[in-house]
Amino acid sequence: MPSDTASRPLSPRLRLGRDGPEVSAFCLGSMTWGTQTPPADAHRQIDMALDHGVNFIDTAEMYPTNPIRAETLGGTERIIGDWVAARGRRDDLVIATKVTGEGSVAIEGGSPLVTPPRLRQAVEDSLKRLRLEKIDLYQLHWPDRGSYHYRQNWRYRPPQADTAALRVAMRALLEEAQALIAEGKIGHFGLSNETAWGMAQWLALASEGGLPRAVSLQNEYSLLCRLFDTDLAELCALEQVTLMAYSPLATGLLSGKYAGDVIPEGSRRAHRPDLGGRITPRVFEAVSGYLGLAREWSLDPVQMALAWCRARPVPTVPILGATTAGQLEAQLPALALTLPDDLLVEIDRMHRLHPMPY
Repeated sequence: MPSDTASRPLSPRLRLGRDGPEVSAFCLGSMTWGTQTPPADAHRQIDMALDHGVNFIDTAEMYPTNPIRAETLGGTERIIGDWVAARGRRDDLVIATKVTGEGSVAIEGGSPLVTPPRLRQAVEDSLKRLRLEKIDLYQLHWPDRGSYHYRQNWRYRPPQADTAALRVAMRALLEEAQALIAEGKIGHFGLSNETAWGMAQWLALASEGGLPRAVSLQNEYSLLCRLFDTDLAELCALEQVTLMAYSPLATGLLSGKYAGDVIPEGSRRAHRPDLGGRITPRVFEAVSGYLGLAREWSLDPVQMALAWCRARPVPTVPILGATTAGQLEAQLPALALTLPDDLLVEIDRMHRLHPMPY
């Protein structure tokens, strides 16, 4: 690997939550590794990330995506495990993975509820695929009671459920997570695609029972998707829960490559033309506005979008999603970018013009 680091921005560090692991300011995402991204390119991305001080990598048992299939379950974890075995640099990485929530086609017949036995088995399976003795951060991919994420907010109806029963199930999962931590199989507990109510319950149950406290919340967050910005932002700021922001480039929309409603060959949109509900009659006008701001300030729009995520008032770690090592290389300079206050004001103004483009 290159030895001259003088010309490369190196990632600063921050701690996840109150007492989680120390990680880089960016996290390397992996959801396309094994479908759009071949293993050799995925390994180049890990090497490149480490060259820039990015030591944090996120995956999930249901990856790769585009498309999600039962027969590819765990494929991305195996690619990471192969890198660990080949490089012998396990201690250089903080590795996070996730157990699939109820209903996903990633598991034949649809993923079951995440019960304590299901949680334990998923951890054991991920450890084997990743070739690890310990997973540094283990997350629930989404709550079994459902949520408003993935564009479900447009038709969301709060669950009509027995809240006492929900808390009993949540407490049981925390107790199992505590046992897995005691056994040295996971290091910390985190959540993903959670709501303000759900996050508050997990934290309260942990406090009441001396159980593992979530150090992070992995939700979608970008210039185009800012559902996090109110109640969840307050909760995470006051409770010291770090946001892991997935899709900070809005699956490539903020790069400008889809401007004009085009579908480049080999892109994520070639596999999912609607980009998971992100293509709407309003989205390209919003994208055009942010691309215009980047031009006015002589900035790369990708780097501007990532630097904006890092500048939020809640500690935020953007998860970089790169199909190729070349795309990752274009994103990493954002580590050294601080946006001027006047530009942040203009970005806020643009958000008011285009508050919910999808």
